[in-house]
Amino acid sequence: MQQKLFDPSFASLRTYQCPDWFRDAKFGIWSHWGPQSVPMFGDWYARNMYIQGTPQYLYHVRHYGHPSKVGYKDICAMWKAERFDPEGLMDLYYKAGARYFVAQAMHHDHFFNYPSQLNPMNATKVGPMKDIVGLWKKAAERYGMPFGLTEHMGASFSWWRVNKGCDTYGPYAGVPYDGNDPAYRDFYFDNYEHGTENPEAASPWYTSNPKYHAYWKACMKELIDLYEPDLLYSDGSLPFGPHWHTMSGPVEIKDTDYQDGLEVVAYLYNKSIGKYGENHAVYNQKDRRSEIYQVGVLDIEKSQLPDINPNPWQTDTCIGNWFYDVRQSYKRPGHIIEMLVDIIAKNGTMLLNILQRPDGSIDDEATYILQELAGWFAVCSEGVYGTRPWRVSGEGDTKVLIEGFREEQTLWNASDFRFTTKGNTLYAFMLKAPESRVAVIKSLKPEEKVTAVRLLGAGELPFNQSFGVLTVQLPQDLPTAYTNCLAITLG
Repeated sequence: MQQKLFDPSFASLRTYQCPDWFRDAKFGIWSHWGPQSVPMFGDWYARNMYIQGTPQYLYHVRHYGHPSKVGYKDICAMWKAERFDPEGLMDLYYKAGARYFVAQAMHHDHFFNYPSQLNPMNATKVGPMKDIVGLWKKAAERYGMPFGLTEHMGASFSWWRVNKGCDTYGPYAGVPYDGNDPAYRDFYFDNYEHGTENPEAASPWYTSNPKYHAYWKACMKELIDLYEPDLLYSDGSLPFGPHWHTMSGPVEIKDTDYQDGLEVVAYLYNKSIGKYGENHAVYNQKDRRSEIYQVGVLDIEKSQLPDINPNPWQTDTCIGNWFYDVRQSYKRPGHIIEMLVDIIAKNGTMLLNILQRPDGSIDDEATYILQELAGWFAVCSEGVYGTRPWRVSGEGDTKVLIEGFREEQTLWNASDFRFTTKGNTLYAFMLKAPESRVAVIKSLKPEEKVTAVRLLGAGELPFNQSFGVLTVQLPQDLPTAYTNCLAITLG
C-alpha cells in the first residue's frame, strides 16, 4: 500500500519519519564543488571578489583583472573539470566508509551543475560542458549509495547584491562592476533593491522578493524531477520564513511565511513516495527550532549537538575550506574519526566535504585522508553502520567544543568513551586508549551483565565486572592508531 502523500503544511510535514537508510549510513561524502574552485582561493569567491579590499578581491584584480572587466561570468567559463573522474573518486569514497553521497547542484553563485532549462549558466553550456550532477549520480548508483543534492540558491538574490557595486577609491573608483551589465542581468540578478551599502554583511540571507521565490521554487522542482534525490539540503533555514539567527524570542510559525519551502519539501517527499511507495527522502535545513526541523532532518554546519537528540540529525563539515583553497590546512584523519564517533553517539550523521581542484581531481593530502579512513573503517565499521544511540552518549571528563564554526581537535583522555548499540551489543569507542592498557567503563548498570568483550580488529579480551563497573584488559598493540572500539555483549 502506498504511503499517504504529504500536504505542503507544517501539520502534514511534521509527521515525517527519517528513513532507515539515513540512520544506518552514519557517514557520507559531499562534493562541494563548482566554478568558485577555479581561483583555488576559498569559499564565497563569487561574492568577495566584488568587495574592495578583501583578500579575494585583491587576488582577483592582480591575477585576472578588475571585476568591471573580468567578472564572475568569466571565471565560470574558465572552469573545465577536465580531470573529473566520478567513478574513480566514488571508488575511493566508498572504500573510505561513505554510505551516501551528496553533490552540489548550485552554490550562491547561481551557476548550475546540471542541464537546467531555467538557467543557461550551467555546466552543460558553459565551462565543463558536462552534466556534473548526472555523472555523480551514475557513479553513486554503481555502489547502491543513496544520492543527495545541496542547493545554496535560496540566499543568492541578496547574497550577490555586491556585484552591483563599484570601487570607492583607487584607479577604478566609481566604475561599475560587471554585475551591472544588462546582457547578464538574468545571471547576476536584478537585485538592486538590496543596495550595495555595508557589503561585508551578507544580509538579509533570504530576500522577500516574491518573483525570486517563485524562481527558486521552479528550480527546485526541476532539480527534483531530473534526479529524484534521496536527500535535498538547503543552505539556510527553511525558505523563505524569518531566519532563526535574527530572532530574539518566540515567533509564531505560520505556513504562509514558509509556503514556498513547504511546497518544495512536500514535492520532494511525494516524488519519493511515487517512486518507492513510501518516502525514502531526507530534507536538511538549519533552523534549530523543533517546530521547523521536524519537517525533515536538522543539519548543523561545522558544529554539532551537546548530547543525544531524539530525532536523527546531521553535521556537515569539510576537510579544509568549503571550496579548494591553497592557503587552507586540512583536518587530520584522527580528528575526523573522533568527530564522527562523537556525532553518531548522539544520534547524528556526518557529511564530509572532500575538496576538489578546479580540474576535478583531489590532491595527495585528501587521498591520504581517505586511505586512512578506509583503514579505520575496515577495523571499526561494525560499531558504526546500522547502530543506534545507547542510553547515554558517552562517559568521561571531556566534551567537544560547540562554539560557532570552530572545530578544534579535542584533547581526550583515557576516561573518554562514546557509545553506540546494535542488538545486544554495546560498542564503546575509546577516544584515547589508556597507557595502562586497562579500559574502565562506568556507565553500565549492575543488572546489565556482560557476557563477552571483543576488541574490533583483534578478538576477545579478558574482562571483569563488579557492581556494573567493567574493566577490560587491552593488548599492548592495538589494531588501529586512531580510535579503537570495544564490542560488549550484554546477556
